[in-house]
Amino acid sequence: MISSGLAYVLFTMLLAIISGGIIFYYYNPKRKERVEAPKYKMLDDDE
Repeated sequence: MISSGLAYVLFTMLLAIISGGIIFYYYNPKRKERVEAPKYKMLDDDE
């Protein structure tokens, strides 16, 4: 019983760390232009 609870806590912590890493990677100021580019590309005229 204790080992299954510990496994649940460790798995939850692992998922939280992975989610935090993805969020940090995506919202890093160095990537702002790359992340924002599709938004402005959609608004550009194709003509």
